[in-house]
Amino acid sequence: MTRWTPDPTFYASPSDAAGAPAEKLAYVAAFDRAAEQPDAIAVIDTDPASETYGRVVGWTDLPHTGDELHHFGWNACSSALCPTAPHPHVERRYLIVPGLRSSRLYVIDTKDDPRAPRIVKEISPEELKSKSGYSRPHTIHCGPDGIYVSALGNGTDGGGPGGIAVLDHTTFEVRGQWEADRGDQFLAYDFWWHLTRDVLVTSEWGTPDMIEDGINPELLLGRKYGHRLHFWDLAKRTLVQSVDLGDQYQMTLELRPAHEPTKEYGFVGVVVSVEDLSASVWVWHREAGEFKVTKVIDIPAEPAATEDLPPALQPFGAVPPLVTDIDLSVDDKFLYVSCWGTGELKQYDVSDPFHPVEVGSVRLGGIVGRVPHPSFPDERLAGGPQMVEVSRDGKRVYVTNSLYGSWDDQFYPDGVGAWLAKIDVADGGGIAVDPQFFPHGDEFRGRRVHQTRLQGGDASSDSYCFPSA
Repeated sequence: MTRWTPDPTFYASPSDAAGAPAEKLAYVAAFDRAAEQPDAIAVIDTDPASETYGRVVGWTDLPHTGDELHHFGWNACSSALCPTAPHPHVERRYLIVPGLRSSRLYVIDTKDDPRAPRIVKEISPEELKSKSGYSRPHTIHCGPDGIYVSALGNGTDGGGPGGIAVLDHTTFEVRGQWEADRGDQFLAYDFWWHLTRDVLVTSEWGTPDMIEDGINPELLLGRKYGHRLHFWDLAKRTLVQSVDLGDQYQMTLELRPAHEPTKEYGFVGVVVSVEDLSASVWVWHREAGEFKVTKVIDIPAEPAATEDLPPALQPFGAVPPLVTDIDLSVDDKFLYVSCWGTGELKQYDVSDPFHPVEVGSVRLGGIVGRVPHPSFPDERLAGGPQMVEVSRDGKRVYVTNSLYGSWDDQFYPDGVGAWLAKIDVADGGGIAVDPQFFPHGDEFRGRRVHQTRLQGGDASSDSYCFPSA
């Protein structure tokens, strides 16, 4: 008799996941801005006891050029343990990897040799467009009933609306468009959910023709980029409520809901205010049946000499923080905020989500600061902490430095380089750069690096249906 057991990297509750073993490998999306070499998945050794700690130990080239890999994710995760999941015995085995510029998706198997991931399926742009009506896949989340893929554009002309496509968990075929009734939702970006409340949340960036050639000053100053959050009935797939943060708050990007399924709040990062170049973090929450969004963190721009600024910022005489990613620890205690413009990673204690307290900060790179890594004190870094990934136990944070090719070029016109840093987290708060971990430069073979995924799961790839004890 065959006995089926769930994948051991799945955890019923956040507290169970926080006690998981430390990751031994990290998978990193590496892309060629010039589209002359294929993009790749790089494999990094994250085991401090290993002789190859902090080095690239595996590499998988993709078969095409010009994909620009972005926010890839696992095929399955802890949501497979939810009571509504029809497939509790799937494995966290495959990486679902979207090409943001090509509209192509790859399915990459990590099981047989985790250091040599193997491409097992390719979903063409034509298939994605014909079956879902979408293009420019951006973010992957593993749901209890399928693999969800956010997309920025429609399948015809590079405009909108953007939305969500769903892939089959087993065959990886495109099932179709998720939305049954989208109301007036048009712009898309990130999404996530409160599974036990049947709520899905989406945010806004812009359509492909608004972002692919870089940030458009006319659109920015005209307040045309996204500034709303949308709340959906997850089961019915219908839009229930939209909340406008105010059109001065441009680009409501990353969403990080509380992991604890008894909680119904989450955080969203806003890239920039057109009124003062500040960035901000807001918390969504429900009151008397209606969702509200409240600003809880303000991060001001930093004055700078004109000659030190790229042309795009010289008229302003300041460096905007540019909050381009946030991440929430699995225990919902610490929120990490990447300020890609100033080169700062901030750590906030959000035990009280309405009153965050800053408890840690490190700087690497930055438009003006160019702060070096401690292991290479003479090397001025470009880029800054951008994509943020937190380990399940909350003790390690990984940051990469590229935002999006054309936007990199505007804010770091002399080159953004490529680097991955690891930040150690002290008990009770406080962070410090690990001087022994710094894959960078030629190790990434001329590619820039973006999303990181941790072997066995991480803070931004799992959702849970059972409360912590």
